[in-house]
Amino acid sequence: MTTPHRPRNPRGHGKRLRTEILTAATELLDTGGDERTVTLRAVACRVGIAPPSIYPHFLDQSAIMLAVVRQSFAELTHRLRAAAAAVVDPRQRLHALCRAYLEYAQKYPQRYRVMFGDLWHPVVDGGVTPDEVTTMGAEAMRLLVDSLAACVASGHSASRDPAVDAIALWLGLHGLAHQRAVASWYPWPADIAQRVAIPLARLVNAR
Repeated sequence: MTTPHRPRNPRGHGKRLRTEILTAATELLDTGGDERTVTLRAVACRVGIAPPSIYPHFLDQSAIMLAVVRQSFAELTHRLRAAAAAVVDPRQRLHALCRAYLEYAQKYPQRYRVMFGDLWHPVVDGGVTPDEVTTMGAEAMRLLVDSLAACVASGHSASRDPAVDAIALWLGLHGLAHQRAVASWYPWPADIAQRVAIPLARLVNAR
């Protein structure tokens, strides 16, 4: 198969090619079904370069996948931050965060799955430490903890440890996101996100 011709980047524009490689890999992941479709040859073909042109930017396929994971965590965090900023009421802000989290997982199921490891795992295949993976999602978790703490302060939550209960809430959201992905045919209740969030976040009526 002939590689499509792509104009050479002007000197000093190497970062543009790196961005194009990452974009191509993400598109292949989104449309290809899973990370096995993200090969160096497939990425190069989509960008319009020869496979060796990838090496100055990414050493191998695992390096590309790790960059996709890092970018996906950044995108998720951006969406959560925007959702939190748009709501004043603490209880409604927490619900908005939960919805934004689930919406991201539903819109980008392949990205979401690879973020938390499946066929490709950042620790096993990407060569990063568990602490580094935790750091990628640290700001997203902080937003959840801060939102739950605000609910406690305003009398909307009976939580005595927002940091721990936020982890329980995340596990509930993660489980729901996964089940929605593998059983999209199931008639999920329209308020299922609230049914998960309310008990795990220990939400109560405002005093």
